[in-house]
Order: sequence, then structure tokens, then C-alpha cells
Amino acid sequence: MSVQIQSALKISSQFDSGNIEVLDMANPQDIQLSIRKDNQSEFFQWFHFRVQGADNQPLSLRIVNADQAAYLDGWPDYRAVASYDRETWFRVDTSYEQGELVIQHTPAQNSIYFAYFAPYSWEQHLDLVAAAQQSPLCQVFDIGTTLDGHDLNLLQIRSAAGADKKLQVWVTARQHPGETMAEWCAEGLIGRLLDQEDALSQALLEQADFYVVPNMNPDGSIRGHLRTNACGANLNREWQTPTAERSPEVLAVRTLMQQTGVDLFLDLHGDEALPCNFIAGQEGAPGLSDSILEQENRFKRDLLMANPDFQLERGYPPGKFGPETFTIAAFWAGREFNCPSMTLEMPFKDYDLRPDADCGWSPERSIKLGESLLHPLYHWALGKQV
Repeated sequence: MSVQIQSALKISSQFDSGNIEVLDMANPQDIQLSIRKDNQSEFFQWFHFRVQGADNQPLSLRIVNADQAAYLDGWPDYRAVASYDRETWFRVDTSYEQGELVIQHTPAQNSIYFAYFAPYSWEQHLDLVAAAQQSPLCQVFDIGTTLDGHDLNLLQIRSAAGADKKLQVWVTARQHPGETMAEWCAEGLIGRLLDQEDALSQALLEQADFYVVPNMNPDGSIRGHLRTNACGANLNREWQTPTAERSPEVLAVRTLMQQTGVDLFLDLHGDEALPCNFIAGQEGAPGLSDSILEQENRFKRDLLMANPDFQLERGYPPGKFGPETFTIAAFWAGREFNCPSMTLEMPFKDYDLRPDADCGWSPERSIKLGESLLHPLYHWALGKQV
């Protein structure tokens, strides 16, 4: 006997990185939502929620507090992402109107997820770390515990072949948990470094050892935060004076950096407003040498040659961060170790000069950009060995 099951409209976010509050869902074409603030913080912009029972129903989802979000420049020309299977994410019609972010879509299936950008779950992170450890080139180390009790893992990637004294390269990702494209990018970098059939990666590992932290902020990631950890600390403003009570993640990484030394540091992020990929180096920082500046500029030029999804014309102006400068990871590390130290920023929107109407900037393109990083890293390493 066939039973007709009626599925009522439901919106939920009680899962890894979920974030939404339902204010009114009586009318599917006028659903009113609100994004929760990061814990003990005024930051918010990340959202991730599930809609059920709306198969073939036109939905209009209004995020009514969008005009109070952290980065209002992030809303114009932005389109939310959606997925039925949580693997393939596509863009949906989105507009910013009268202070509200309005998402309009007619689901083709009974269950659909919406998010600010394609999520990178904690389970995915654990799978990434576990898979990397299967390579003879990689060891996984536990370097600390977060305020919520999650593990903070470091991947050391090195080869027995090559130079006796190797360069020390550090890469961190996702200090800001809502910037999930950073961990997608880290996945691409890690995967290519561990590909023993890739001549470029193996030649690079003959010159340099890598220390990679794919997720600097597990607590914020799981809680559905945009920018902060469990206690509301913006980790990328904690590098000058981190503490075990407020920013144990930064304290653990900084301590290890001081033990290994750092010859190049790369910090992976996402930018809400600018529709392009760019690198923010140390230009404008007090005491920056011409040699370090030229190494950073060459790195950018080499990345542009390797991947046309990168560009050089747009980015942050020198001196943007003012008195906060040396609280930021790249500036602190650059001064501490007198080395090239850069922040790679990727868009939440699309790269406007190479747009993708279906997916915008995506996990797949983030992964490819991560793979492309080996080209400028190899050229830099060769220059250092001369």
C-alpha cells in the first residue's frame, strides 16, 4: 500500500557550521531569517541552513539583519550557494534590497542547503588530515587543544631527498572560520605536495619543508562563526600577544614557528567585498627591506603566470591596518623572521574578470589555486638556493 507522506516546510541549522534564526516562515514566499552573531562578538555574515518540504515551491528567503553584518560591501553582486547533496554547490538568485539579503529559488528536491560559501565541514577536515597522513611524505602532529576541546593539527610535509639544509615554509588557513575557501585552497596545496608523480612538487620538497595548519579555528568553524573563535577572539589580531585563555590556536602555532624558523609564510583567507583573488604582502610595513618586498612581488607575478584566476591590479592599500599591523599573522611573521610573509585572499563572490555563471568562485577553483601555489614557491626556493 502506498502511503502519502506530507512534509511540512522546515528550516534548520543544528549541524556543523549551521547558522540561522527563523523569524517567520508562515509564507514560503516571504520567509524572514536572521544570522546569529559570533559568540561574544559583534561579527556576523556567515550563514548555513537547510530547507525541507519545499519541493517545487518558489521560495523567497529574506535575511532581515543583513544591513548590520560585518562587511556590507560583501552584499552587492553577491549570490548565495545551494546544494542538494552537500558536495556540488551552485549559485542561486540573490539580491541586496533595502538592507535585506533576499535569496530566491525553487528547489527541485525536498531537501536543500543554502550557505554563504561552500562549507568545509569538521569531518572533511579530519578526513583531509587522515588522508594526508597516508603519504610517506607527511606526518600529522597534535599541537594543541582549542577552547571547545577540539584538536589543532599540523601537517609536516617533507622529503628525505634534496638539500641538507632546507627552507622552512609555513602555511596557515581559516583563521577566520567563515572563509571556507581557505581550507579548500589548502586541500589543493596539500594534495599536490603529496603527489609523488608530480615532478614540480617533488623538486620543491627537495628544497623546502612544509608546515601546514589547514584549519586554525576549529571552534569557530563548527559553531558557524564568520570571524572569531569560541570566546569571540579574532585570531588574525592576536599574533602580537596571544594567550592560552583567549587565543591558544595562535599561541601554539607561533611557538612552533619560533622553534623551526620561517623562510616564507603564507596565510590563506577570503575577502567579502573584492570580486578577485589577490595577495596582500607587507608593503607599507615599517622596516620592510627592498629584498623582502621584491621576493613578495615576484611571488605574485609568478602566481599570475601560473593561474589566470589570480590578478595584480586590485588588493588592499599599503598601510590599511594602521596600529593593528603587527597583530596580524603575515606582518608579525614577516618582522619576526625577516622573510616574505603574505596573505592570499579569495572572493566570496565570483572573480569578475573570469566569471562562472553557475558556481561563481567555487571549491574547485580554490583547490586549483592551491595547486598553482607550487609554481611561485618553486621559483622562490630556487632563488634562495643560489
